[in-house]
Amino acid sequence: MLTTIIDKISHQIDSDWLDIHTLQEISTHSQDLILSENARQRINHCRHFLDKKIQQSDSLFYGINTGFGFLQNVAIDKTQIAQLQYNLLQSHACGMGDEVPKEIVKWMLFLKIQSLAYGHSGVQEQTVQRLIDFYNYDITPVIYSQGSLGASGDLSPLSHLALPLIGLGEVYFKGRKLPAQKVLSDFGWQPIELQSKEGIALINGTQFMTAFGIHGVLKAQKLLKLADLISAISIDAFDCSLQPFHPKIHSIRPHNGQVSTAKTILNYLSDSSIAQQTKNQVQDPYSFRCIPQVHGASKDSMEFIEKTFLQEINAVTDNPNIFPDDDLILSGGNFHGQPLAIAFDLMAISMAEIGSISERRTYQLLSGQRGLPLFLVKNSGLNSGLMIPQYTAAGIVSENKQLCTPASIDSIVSSNGQEDHVSMGANAATKCLRVLNNVERILAIELLTATQALAYRRPLRSSAFIEQFYEDFRRKVPFNEADRVLHNDMKLAVEFLKEIKI
Repeated sequence: MLTTIIDKISHQIDSDWLDIHTLQEISTHSQDLILSENARQRINHCRHFLDKKIQQSDSLFYGINTGFGFLQNVAIDKTQIAQLQYNLLQSHACGMGDEVPKEIVKWMLFLKIQSLAYGHSGVQEQTVQRLIDFYNYDITPVIYSQGSLGASGDLSPLSHLALPLIGLGEVYFKGRKLPAQKVLSDFGWQPIELQSKEGIALINGTQFMTAFGIHGVLKAQKLLKLADLISAISIDAFDCSLQPFHPKIHSIRPHNGQVSTAKTILNYLSDSSIAQQTKNQVQDPYSFRCIPQVHGASKDSMEFIEKTFLQEINAVTDNPNIFPDDDLILSGGNFHGQPLAIAFDLMAISMAEIGSISERRTYQLLSGQRGLPLFLVKNSGLNSGLMIPQYTAAGIVSENKQLCTPASIDSIVSSNGQEDHVSMGANAATKCLRVLNNVERILAIELLTATQALAYRRPLRSSAFIEQFYEDFRRKVPFNEADRVLHNDMKLAVEFLKEIKI
């Protein structure tokens, strides 16, 4: 039996507002979770109220002593209320497709714990504690990416998340996929005996979407920083003017993202000898000149997106909701993912534009202009140089355009018409992650191209910061003297961006 966890930082689950900094800390430092005393009291208070309510009342409460969805009016005998919850987890575990990445499953566990800890869901304390045990011991349920309509809660993926509580389904533990029952046995844990409402509390909520949202916001914020830095390298590599970044220009169109981007670029290039030399051209192409306007628009959009997901993280999204102090059990629609679906679609569009303008800079750097060799290689013709990485970037940009078709405007009737409008937020989530991963690859190709071009500016140097960044990258990916298998270079460039702290 495994009983201890050593040398980890702890995060206390309570009702304090979770901000992006706290989430970043949890993500970065692999913190253990501990249930606060206040959270314990809220959970137990709500559970006691619900038990008493069921015992003393013959009223029907959705999902507690009734069927689900279209079966809402089917009353369930008190002797079968617990079995109803077991049946719910099993019947709704209908996921298909690729497995959800482990880091997102961990966020799902965290968010489900947080939501249940507010004390409006009616679960047992031991149910929440077992989810915490899963999180702390790095036991991650196997969950599939397809199956949620993003409106009745993320029913299917959350069912797969909850199955191991009752000894069903599969989990990853120490790098192996195992039956959940085996892992429970190894720890000496008995399956949770579900009580009334626990099944629906576990699977009715937006934690699948919101987990993708946290992961996406954190990844997008890093990519936006990298886009500014890589574009600054491209600016010097293409021998561009810094005039378009002058603060006077942005003071008369002061969108926050635009202003901050221009300032960031100037800071990166403040001591660049390349930037300070006299330019022959009057203006540069839009992909360089309009970096503040394009990058800035995406940054401003991300402010709304981050706000939306933070609100959801700090919310209760199952149904029905229990208010013990008001003697109320209310059935509503907090599980509907429309706010998240719209935010995902906007994030996909905003970040796809970062990739789109990046690919254009890559294209310009390969064009043989401004003293650079065609395709950035010696003996072009014999060597194709970096010609084809741009093809790859262009193909990925095109894929992103297809992925940016909004999911949030779609809906398909389900549950025999009871659930007649759904958000498709889960589809928005999974395709948004594909867009973000694609943008990372596009930026990696721009970095590969920009550093190759920058070498041809010698003996002139860029800024001290960029030269150090260049040297760090060169330790991962050497200068391209002649044709070689560039897949390896591009893969290493992506790894470099994943590993770097910025």
